[in-house]
Amino acid sequence: MNIVTEILGNVFALGPIAAMIGASILGVFIGALPGLNPVMAIALLLPLTYSMEPLIALGMVAGIYNGSMYGGAIPAILLRIPGTPAAIATTFDGFPMAQQGQAARALKIACWSSAIGGTASAIALMTIGPILARATLAFGPAEYFWIAMFGMASIGVLVGKDAAKGLMAAVLGLLLGTVGLDQLSGVPRYTFGEPWLLGGLDLIVILVGLYALPPVIALAESADLKGLSAADLKLESVKVPWSEVRSMVPTWIRSSLIGIGVGILPGAGGNIAAFLSYNAAKSASDDPESFGKGNPQGVAAAECGNNADNAASMIPALTLGIPGNVVAALVLGALLIHGLQPGPQLFHQNPGLVGGFMVQMLLTSLLILAVGGAAATRIFAQVQRLPGVLLVPTILVLMVVGVYVINGRTVDLWVMFAAGVAGYFLEKVEVPLAPIVLGLILGPMAEQSVRRALLISRGDVTELVTRPLSAVIAIATVSLILWPIVRGLIRQKQATRP
Repeated sequence: MNIVTEILGNVFALGPIAAMIGASILGVFIGALPGLNPVMAIALLLPLTYSMEPLIALGMVAGIYNGSMYGGAIPAILLRIPGTPAAIATTFDGFPMAQQGQAARALKIACWSSAIGGTASAIALMTIGPILARATLAFGPAEYFWIAMFGMASIGVLVGKDAAKGLMAAVLGLLLGTVGLDQLSGVPRYTFGEPWLLGGLDLIVILVGLYALPPVIALAESADLKGLSAADLKLESVKVPWSEVRSMVPTWIRSSLIGIGVGILPGAGGNIAAFLSYNAAKSASDDPESFGKGNPQGVAAAECGNNADNAASMIPALTLGIPGNVVAALVLGALLIHGLQPGPQLFHQNPGLVGGFMVQMLLTSLLILAVGGAAATRIFAQVQRLPGVLLVPTILVLMVVGVYVINGRTVDLWVMFAAGVAGYFLEKVEVPLAPIVLGLILGPMAEQSVRRALLISRGDVTELVTRPLSAVIAIATVSLILWPIVRGLIRQKQATRP
């Protein structure tokens, strides 16, 4: 009971409350503007959190994340342009509703659905997370090694269209993670005589470069010199009948469960949750033909599903150190900034902080109802009138200032730009960036764990696979890596059949 009182007291302090409210408003603004996304916003935010209290920093992350996931529905409904990748399915019925003069109704349904999905996801995080953390206390160095390998393999295989490219990106992240002093022997590696590389590549500098710069380059390429006219964004207030709200309850429940399940799987993401939820709603409907033509159930399913992924993706991140998506990886970065090591011990060493972040994910989901209401939506929709070219220099200045204040080194700016340019071209050839980040985060954990396991076993490699838990995770990892090959052989065999 004392820990609950402590958590609530910390969360409801003035600083965290102000951070959640302000970040939720900012998140809706970011999501409402095509070209910006929560990943880029959080990447820009992380360098500024060094001097903040952990709960204030995490409250801002939670607010931007949940707010932007709803904000992505605004351009998806009004313009058929998803503000975030997870809002693609929202365009299917949201835009037809807007064409029929029901834009305000669609936005209100999206607002409620986002809040419900996010709330269900936060509750899942608060209930499943601690249970999983207690179960992982049985893990030793061998298990941690295979967990890290499984996380990198799952992200590499499941993210992107080509598993080979995903695994290649994970290996690149592993290579970047080896730069600096060997944490066990103290021997410099890949420093090339440069003192600033002894501490390794700064995670936040790489994150800002990889995720903030490519969208800025894309905005510059679009050369958008004019925004939308005010007439295109005119919205009228509308009330959704209670009978229609009741009819959406099964959709909300179904989509919440799908989103939570997808969120727990590393590498899946809110866009997959939205598509699965949308398809499930269409299959369960008495009138599936109306989907894609302005059915409110389609908007409810897509928005509830993609928001139910939010907090659920934090479950493997906080308990095992394996982020369920890129934002979860950035949250791991925020924890590392404040000297906190993600994993099962986090729940026992810092229960107040972890519990506080869980409550913040819940509160920021509920805040969508306040900051994403009809009046606020009409305000946030106006950001789409801003020319894209005005955003480019603004974001670049924020990136430069944010990265420079980390260590006060000019070389970090060059590293950031190099990572950003590399990320831009990697995306052009459809190489996913998430495995690089995960390799950079989990690589040192995997290396330290395997070396500790070998020290304990006096060099006996079989110790890595003879323990029951490590054997199970090892088999799962190898199976995951081999699955694309097996799937390709099956498809090839089917194609050759007469």
